[in-house]
Amino acid sequence: MRLPYYTTDLSNEELRELKLLLARFFAEKSIRLANKIWDEKGLTDDDMDRLLNELS
Repeated sequence: MRLPYYTTDLSNEELRELKLLLARFFAEKSIRLANKIWDEKGLTDDDMDRLLNELS
């Protein structure tokens, strides 16, 4: 199945706004998933501090 080809005459500013909108969407989605995993595993701030110290 071939998807239709859409053309737009978006300005550079509109393209920048669209990129920001998409970036925010994916960032929020990632944060929600990370929070879900965090809650499911019962992690605490101390766990995160320990993890950060191990990585440095």
